[in-house]
Amino acid sequence: MMRRTFSPMVWVFWLIGATLLAFIALPLLALLLHPTLGDLREVAAMADVRSAIGLSLSAAFASTVLAALFAVPLAYSLARQQFHGKSLVEALVDLPLTIPHTIAGIALLLVFSRNGWLGEPLGRLGLEFWGTFAGIVLAMSYVGLPYAVNAARAGFEAVDLQIERAARIQGAGPWTVFRRVTLPLARPGIATGLTLCFARAIGEFAAVVLLAYYPMTAPIRIYDLFLQSGLRQSVAASVLFLLVVMALFWGLRLLGTRCAAPNSSWPR
Repeated sequence: MMRRTFSPMVWVFWLIGATLLAFIALPLLALLLHPTLGDLREVAAMADVRSAIGLSLSAAFASTVLAALFAVPLAYSLARQQFHGKSLVEALVDLPLTIPHTIAGIALLLVFSRNGWLGEPLGRLGLEFWGTFAGIVLAMSYVGLPYAVNAARAGFEAVDLQIERAARIQGAGPWTVFRRVTLPLARPGIATGLTLCFARAIGEFAAVVLLAYYPMTAPIRIYDLFLQSGLRQSVAASVLFLLVVMALFWGLRLLGTRCAAPNSSWPR
């Protein structure tokens, strides 16, 4: 039996990778080990902290649903169609990834505040974004949608066009092909995009705080605790929120792995 050997280059790359992993893990380890059980119990007993965590979860879920409704069709169009200005559309999708989120929040404020371009006319119809749940969802969606679009687009591009053509030859219409062939085959990419969208949305601070400081989401409440009482309660609240998010994110990743081998069928 041959013994597997590694070249010096592989060991160097692993050393560099281990340094990066340590850079990611050490701050989180320090955070998790800092609070006492008493601190965690104290913070968990605070109704406003529990409410803030629940608000973050529900708003992030709502923004992910919006991503599924709006990002998936756009991703399919970008994956399957060639048109003038496509590169401009792609750049526009990526724009929220490149600008500081404080700037994104100010830009959203100009459009959706009570006196904003859309905020004022929509307010007359009873839809308000300033300091409301809808505003939180809007801000989360703005920063999370690019992840959903790009990952779903990669999923659609990975679907073999010959499979779609075969379904059309057998009599399936465009909607049937999309629903029963393309969508199931692209499901891993879509699931990854929606998971990343949810993860990005739930942790958003800057864009949310500028459009909807109240009601407080978990990141804003943690920052508020830091300003009020320093590290003790804010660290405990951070750990509590992190544990909830990690458990949920792990569950979503496990759910996403089930999409790795989708089945597809079409009418014969």
